[in-house]
Amino acid sequence: MKIGFIGLGNVGFKLANSVLESGFELFINDLDKDAGNELIKKGAKWLETPKELAKKSDISITCLPSPKAVESVLEGAEGLIEGMGSGKLWIEMSTTDDKEMKRLASIIIEKEAHAIEAPVSGGCHRAATGNIAILVGGTREAFDMAMPALSAIGYQILHIGPIGSASVLKVATNYLASTHLVAVGEALMVCKKAGLDLSTVYEGIKISSGNSFVHETESQVIMNGSYNINFTMDLVCKDVGLFEKLAQDLKVPTEVSPLITKIFSEGRNKYGDRAWSSMIVKLQEDACDENLRAQGYPEELIDDTPRRQGYEIIPKNINT
Repeated sequence: MKIGFIGLGNVGFKLANSVLESGFELFINDLDKDAGNELIKKGAKWLETPKELAKKSDISITCLPSPKAVESVLEGAEGLIEGMGSGKLWIEMSTTDDKEMKRLASIIIEKEAHAIEAPVSGGCHRAATGNIAILVGGTREAFDMAMPALSAIGYQILHIGPIGSASVLKVATNYLASTHLVAVGEALMVCKKAGLDLSTVYEGIKISSGNSFVHETESQVIMNGSYNINFTMDLVCKDVGLFEKLAQDLKVPTEVSPLITKIFSEGRNKYGDRAWSSMIVKLQEDACDENLRAQGYPEELIDDTPRRQGYEIIPKNINT
């Protein structure tokens, strides 16, 4: 099976590397050719255009920073759609807008090809080892076609439903993670100002009902001071914006979501687009003239779980 991969950023590079390490023939493309140098040394082949990549691949994967970037890669000059044909499969792994996903998928399907959305969740450290989770939207036929590639890229793989469903769930999970991050910063600062030892606080939250994946991971790089979660402020602003727009479109009244969007907009304006998203806690640190440092925490998260073959998660109410 020949797989093409477009988008070699913080997450995309790691996903593409998992494809290569699993033994697939890999074609790659990115706006920055240098981003693919390490993969080329390992055996990946660089192709100049998305169209050429789609023509040579059985499965074409995109992992891009915004819906606009996806639109450009698919519908621009020498775009991916031009190279799609009967029996081919497009896998969209970006966090994107559900309506845009449906629109682009319909164009792919008109060319007698298949399309699924498969955004990932779990952090760059898990993407690096193939232990990231994947949420999938699309037909069962397309899901089964994609499974060999998905099981090389991720570990726990959940088929959500039709095209658009995975995009909805992904922006919801990213909204939750962003909310947890803001709350973690406030909780840590309150404890620090009350005179508690932050290492003890970290362990206390970890064993309590207040624990979360975000605390277990991002609190560590916050207390190290690197803030390096390999996810940037502009991306989290995009994600919380997608969630807020979705809520508005569905006429769901929200109180927390607009506040989270506002807080991250302030963080983006103060620290810049490419600041790590976990630097949002610096709003607290700056306001209180106090840092959240503690000894013994890593500069960057590393997943020490061995690479494992991915498998499908079956919800309890689904008959197998």
